[in-house]
Amino acid sequence: MSPNIALERISVIIPVLNEAERIAGAIASTTPSIHTEVIVVDGGSTDDTVALVQELGIQVLSSPPGRAAQMNIGAAAATGEILVFLHADTLLPPGFDTLIRAALQPGQHPVPIAGAFALRIDAPMARLRWIERGVNWRSRWFKMPYGDQAIFLRAEVFEKIGGFPDLPIMEDFELMRRLKPLGSIVILPNPVVTSARRWLQRGVFKTTLINQLVILGYVLGVRSAYLAKLYRQQNFWRS
Repeated sequence: MSPNIALERISVIIPVLNEAERIAGAIASTTPSIHTEVIVVDGGSTDDTVALVQELGIQVLSSPPGRAAQMNIGAAAATGEILVFLHADTLLPPGFDTLIRAALQPGQHPVPIAGAFALRIDAPMARLRWIERGVNWRSRWFKMPYGDQAIFLRAEVFEKIGGFPDLPIMEDFELMRRLKPLGSIVILPNPVVTSARRWLQRGVFKTTLINQLVILGYVLGVRSAYLAKLYRQQNFWRS
C-alpha cells in the first residue's frame, strides 16, 4: 500500500435513534484505528444515546429522523477521504481501517469505488447461519451489499452520486444500484457482526419474508412510504 493511501482519513458515520444499549459497542469497534474520525448522527433519541456518546468524546450531530437524512448530514460534516456507514447495532472487524484502504487502493482493475464487509449475525441459531450464507452469496455475486454490512466508499464518489436518496427505506439498495455502473464493488471476507434483534423479535422466517417482500415491492415500483410501513410493522404476520 502506498504511503498516500495509508494516510487517507476515514470517517465512520453512525446514524442512531434510541440506541443507548448498543452504541458504545459500535463506537468501541472503531478503535484502535489510524487516521479515523467517528461521527454520530442522532435522529431524535429519547433515551440516553446522546449523553452516552458525548461522554465518550464523540461528535454528535442532530438530524430529522430517517437513516438516509442522518447519513447524508454525517457525510457533509465528515473530513475523511473515505466514508464508512455503520449501523449502531453492528461491530466492525479488527483492522477495518487497513482493510478498507487496501480495498480502495487505485491501480486495480476494475477500479474499486466502494465496498462492504461480509455479514455475521450475533446469535447461535442454525437458521441464522443460512441467512448469513444467503446474504454473503448475494453480496459476492451480485455486488449488492446492504447497510448492515458497513458500506464504504470514497467521499468524492458519494458526492458525485448525490449521497443517499431521500427514501424512508431501501436507501442502501438504491445507493448500490447507482454505484455499480461507476466501478467495482468490493466485498471483504472479514465479517461485521450485527445484532440478531430483528430476527429474534419477529422470528427468522417472518423477518426474511418481510425483507424479500420489501425488496420485490421496491423493484416493482411500490411506494417507498408503504414499504417502510410494511417493514416496521411488528405485527405484520401474527402467529
